[in-house]
Amino acid sequence: MNPRVLVVDDEVRLARLIAQTLGRAGYECEVCGDGASALEAADARRPDVVVTDCRMPGMDGLQLLRELRSRHPDLPVILVTAFADVPSAVSAMREGAFDYVAKPFDNEELRALVGRAVDLVRLERENRYLRQEVGRRYSPDAMVAESETTRELLELVQRVAPSKATVLVQGESGTGKELVARLLHYWSERVGGPFVAVNCKAFAEGVLESELFGHEKGAFTGAVQVREGCFERAAGGTLFLDEIGEVNLDFQAKLLRVLQDGEVLRVGGTKPRKVDVRVVAATNRALREDVASGQFRDDLFFRLNVIPVQLTPLRERPDDVLPLARHFLARHVAETGRRLVLGAEAVEALASHPWPGNVREIENVIERAVVLARGEEIAPEDLLLTETIAVPSATADAPVPSEGTLQEHLDRAAVERVRAALAGANGQRAEAARVLGIDRTTLYRTMKRLGLE
Repeated sequence: MNPRVLVVDDEVRLARLIAQTLGRAGYECEVCGDGASALEAADARRPDVVVTDCRMPGMDGLQLLRELRSRHPDLPVILVTAFADVPSAVSAMREGAFDYVAKPFDNEELRALVGRAVDLVRLERENRYLRQEVGRRYSPDAMVAESETTRELLELVQRVAPSKATVLVQGESGTGKELVARLLHYWSERVGGPFVAVNCKAFAEGVLESELFGHEKGAFTGAVQVREGCFERAAGGTLFLDEIGEVNLDFQAKLLRVLQDGEVLRVGGTKPRKVDVRVVAATNRALREDVASGQFRDDLFFRLNVIPVQLTPLRERPDDVLPLARHFLARHVAETGRRLVLGAEAVEALASHPWPGNVREIENVIERAVVLARGEEIAPEDLLLTETIAVPSATADAPVPSEGTLQEHLDRAAVERVRAALAGANGQRAEAARVLGIDRTTLYRTMKRLGLE
């Protein structure tokens, strides 16, 4: 829908001229001749912007502004004023007016001003929506926590989140360490600040220091400009350091200094910079053993391990398996528009699986089942949980490869299924998605994950 503008002026000719000017720019305009009717229109048909004359008989523009601010605080109001009334318009801005334009005004100036007001409204609505989504997604009630172990974990995270203490999250791969870090951020007063996640294992030794601490121009070959590091970019928020157990001893010493002093020194720099960051670190290694063997500094370990959080593998909390499966199924069903439920045999297969890949594995299994399911009920064969996988092949008698992980076998099966659908649809992705029973977005995402793009 086109943005709606309410134009208010007792001079009908001028009001219609303004509406005509804005209408050419794509705005939908409504004209009112006085403040009272403008209030009724604003209450009944909420506009995106109000453009009102400053001087009108009865309720003037300033009174209208105050009334609109009390009823619709987020509604931007632009005042049209005579040159002599500019001081009054400036005072009105202190009371919440978005801006003013003095007569005689330029049409382009007015359109640009209304455009900025509309952009502000759109941005505020997007922010409000995002805050609601964050609240919905990360509220305690939205977390899947059927087992006593998981409920105790969430209770701990809620208690720890408001503090500034450094947290060390330990657990097997796929247990949800980043989710815990995000919960610590979104349940804290830092929720308005950035959440910056860094996988320490993803960077070479020399690159990680620049990535975290930043660098000055000319610090090394290729440093053509100043670049802030993740510590500076996370200022006022939370920095999540994943795979912290993989960094070398030399970098551990530099990281320790930052955590102790609250300052970072950019690569090639000479002046430390203060940073206000809450650090959450994570690892799937047994750091105490690494400390004992000399692979990890004990002083850094104790600095990170102020609040220890240990995640339990999924096989040790079986009460969470089916709730998690249904949670992920609801998400993927909503994305694809399919009507799918877990069949009784599929439920039994899920409950008896050991889940070596933890929560990440169960999410992948459900996504794959949504792609492969032929009917409205997910069957055990759609889950592909068995150790021996019959992978379709162009050669019927070709043996199933015995090497590789279970996940690699499962992905090969999904690759062949998607390829077959694409071949049958002559490469038309929309048709292939229809045959697979999913929407195009899900097909594109699946193809990207499987390297089929």
